[in-house]
Amino acid sequence: MLSLILAALLAVSPAEITTRLSAPEADQGVAVDARSIYAIDNAEIAKYDRTTGAKTAHFKGDPARFKHMNSCAVIGRELVCAASNFPATPMLSQVEVFDPADLTHLRTIPLGHQFGSLTWVDRRQGSWWAGFANYDGRGGEPGRDHRATTLVRFDDQWRPHETWSFPPQVLERLAPMSASGGAFGADGRLYVTGHDRPELYVLDVPKGGGALTLVATLPIPVNGQAIAFDRSAPGVLFGVNRATREVLGFRLPPLEQP
Repeated sequence: MLSLILAALLAVSPAEITTRLSAPEADQGVAVDARSIYAIDNAEIAKYDRTTGAKTAHFKGDPARFKHMNSCAVIGRELVCAASNFPATPMLSQVEVFDPADLTHLRTIPLGHQFGSLTWVDRRQGSWWAGFANYDGRGGEPGRDHRATTLVRFDDQWRPHETWSFPPQVLERLAPMSASGGAFGADGRLYVTGHDRPELYVLDVPKGGGALTLVATLPIPVNGQAIAFDRSAPGVLFGVNRATREVLGFRLPPLEQP
C-alpha cells in the first residue's frame, strides 16, 4: 500500500518532452549518446544526429540472422544490443555488438536458452545486467508465462550470478506480455517499461537476488517498448512511439534518492 501511495504522489507531474525525432526504424527501441540517437527495429538500426536530425549511419541485417533486436545501449565504445529469436521457441537469446561510429557489426555473443527472451542489457558496477521476458501466448514456452519475467546479473563471461523476480503489482500490468525495456538510472534504481502501456516502473534492486521492489509507477509519453537514459542529461529518458515512428526524449519528475 505504501508503494502505491508513493507512486500516486510521484506520478502527478507529466514527463516534459525534450526531443521529438521522426525515424522509420523507431519500432522496437532507442539508444542515445551525447551526439546521436539510434532508432532500432528487428534487423535494422539507424543513427541520427541529435542537432540536425540527419541520418548519419544505417545497418540493415539479414532478417533470418537478426530476427528480433529488441533494444540497444551505448556502453563504453560499443553499441550493445539485446536480441532473440522471438517469437520462435524454444527461446534463444544473443547479444549483438556494433561500432556506434558507423554501425559496423562487430560480434555476436550467443547466450543460448536462458531465463526467457532477452529484451534489454545494461552495464553497472562491473557486471552485465539483462532482462528476460516471458509471455502468456505468442512467443512463450510451456510452463512459463509473464510471471517468469526475470532480471539477471552476469559476469564478464556471461555467466549468471544472481536473479530477481518482478513484484506482483508490476506483473499484473505487464500481462499478457512482459518487460520490453529496462535501464539503470543515476540513482541506482532500475527503470522498466512493458510492451504497450504508457507507464514506467521504478524498482529497487536488493543485493543478492530475490524480488524487486516497486518504488513508483510514472506516466510517460510512449507506450512501452525499449528505453534509454541520456547519460549527458540527468533525468532524461528516451523511448519510441511505434504508431507514429518517432523517438521521444522526456524529462522524468524527480524521485526521492535511495
